[in-house]
Amino acid sequence: MDILNLFIEHAELSFQEIIDLSEIPKTSVFRMLKSLEEMGFLEKGIDAKYRLGILFLKFGHLVSMRLDVRKIAYPIMNELHNDVKEAINLIVRDGNEAIYIEKIDTKQKVRLYTAIGRKSPLYAGACSRSILSFLSDEEIKEYLETIELKSFAMGTITDKKKLYETILQAKELGYTISHSELENYTSAIAAPIFNHKGEVIAGLSIAGLEANYHGENVKIFVEKLKKATATISKQLGYE
Repeated sequence: MDILNLFIEHAELSFQEIIDLSEIPKTSVFRMLKSLEEMGFLEKGIDAKYRLGILFLKFGHLVSMRLDVRKIAYPIMNELHNDVKEAINLIVRDGNEAIYIEKIDTKQKVRLYTAIGRKSPLYAGACSRSILSFLSDEEIKEYLETIELKSFAMGTITDKKKLYETILQAKELGYTISHSELENYTSAIAAPIFNHKGEVIAGLSIAGLEANYHGENVKIFVEKLKKATATISKQLGYE
């Protein structure tokens, strides 16, 4: 990190300049630069000078995207929470998992499985599956071929055929629903958030005690949720 931090103020540095600025022994600098090159954090040009690698562009894009989604979604999530009085969760994809990046539950008296920073597999729970269900057919196929389904609660889907049927149903309906998949006696209804390219980049869910997620309540929650995700997606440039 001492070496990488030098590039905050310097666009490019030679081997000797890195040694002088970092005050790290030459042999240590040589070894660390080699490792940073191999990992893609630094690149060495034909002029023998080091520059930040393009890997930082990828990370920077991901951080920017996630912050933008959260910033745009938060006031809409807050409005939805005040309306339905249930927990509202925002997730983004992180490989084969989903990570919760925002949650509002001040009016939800029962604390649920979800928490900011917590992860869950894409197949388990409505919020995570709202991302999985709206990936491309190729991505879904690849995911199903490689993933091992494990149980988290009494309602977790552990059969790939059933999971695929649930995905197809979600595509048709535009939302996902789950009961006791990550935590017993809790339910969630979730819908995808799209960017300007029409790609699913996040999921938004209403979650709470399972007893509240049946009959007319489902219809009401779905209508309010889809209105919220449509508003967020529109602000992200989705038409």
